Amino acid sequence: MVKRDLYLNRISSLIDKDIIKVIVGVRRCGKSYMFNLIIEELLKRGINNENIVLINFESAKYRNVSNPRELDLLVSDLTKDIKGKIYMFFDEIQNVDGWEKSVNSFRIDYECDIYLTGSNSKLLSGELATHLTGRCMEIKMYPFSFKEYLDYKKISPDKKAFTDYLTYGGFPFLLSLDTETDKVEYLNDIFNSIFLKDIVGRYNIRDTSLLTRIVDFILDNTGKIVSSKSISDYLRKKEKIKVSPKTIYNYLDYLSNACLLYKVQREDLEGKKILSINEKYYCVDQGFNQIRIGRNQVNNSRIMENIVYFELLRRGYKITIGCIGKYEIDFVCKKMGEKIYVQLTRELSHKDTIEREFEPLLLVRDNYPKYVISTDEFDMSQDGIKHMNILDFLLSDEI
Repeated sequence: MVKRDLYLNRISSLIDKDIIKVIVGVRRCGKSYMFNLIIEELLKRGINNENIVLINFESAKYRNVSNPRELDLLVSDLTKDIKGKIYMFFDEIQNVDGWEKSVNSFRIDYECDIYLTGSNSKLLSGELATHLTGRCMEIKMYPFSFKEYLDYKKISPDKKAFTDYLTYGGFPFLLSLDTETDKVEYLNDIFNSIFLKDIVGRYNIRDTSLLTRIVDFILDNTGKIVSSKSISDYLRKKEKIKVSPKTIYNYLDYLSNACLLYKVQREDLEGKKILSINEKYYCVDQGFNQIRIGRNQVNNSRIMENIVYFELLRRGYKITIGCIGKYEIDFVCKKMGEKIYVQLTRELSHKDTIEREFEPLLLVRDNYPKYVISTDEFDMSQDGIKHMNILDFLLSDEI
């Protein structure tokens, strides 16, 4: 069992604090399991099991609870005989329309400590969420990191382990499966669940074929600059499909809301401003690239970039793509007033590759740390720029 200390430590420090804890992440990344870990921590602290109320809105048992009134009645019934403080856990809360009103009223009317999970990145951005402004803390959760993968498997880091992680990703239950067939079927099951429940069903999308094409285009162009217009042009020229950039933009927004895709904007490092057009997208788990496109090991430099991006998110960085003159820096990462620059490449095997990866970093004149990450085991650090092997990066706490 992996304790997922990255998340548990943060949440544990918030137990009994007058703030609603909201765990947001893609389906099956471990949010429900995190609830179990929190409840286990509560029991260790002497909280009676009778004071803990857990409602999973994915369960058929609560399928009829779809609005605030029904949720109010359910909670009233479940808590009527509880004495003392109540610990309320609501799993996949976005299945209840207008849930914010109820949760805010629970906070006021009950002596309680509230925990929520949701599979929508905009869970706290709607109009109703203004009821909770300043009263909640969002914790973003992702599938297993490579370090968590190794902990779960109880194995040492090596090329074979990294290749498996690079190929099939880090969804927790997938790691218990042994055969390629089982892994592929499980990933397809998760993908279809996200696709149908969190996107097609939630946004009433009729043209699912178009949505599928957009998803596959993005996955096939991981780490490449794209725009709604470039995708629209591609579909018109290559697949003879006419669709407006506005429709493409909306579909990309839906995919991002479902925590399936993450958009990264470009930043002009000289003008110090965010650029409003053209961005990159990364998929929440590289296993989806494998089942949809099928070339993770061939395209491993781009999949490595995907892995590094999410590792940097786990470490709390806000990330942009750096633009300086005609050059690009893969990741400009900011946290607590500090900054680092990261370049990612498969290997530094030729002089031209070394110049291509190091030169943009040399153009940045500030003194913040600069890194080049690759699969090379020989240290090629130079000119104040540190080179790291990707396994060392994923397993270290240096960055």
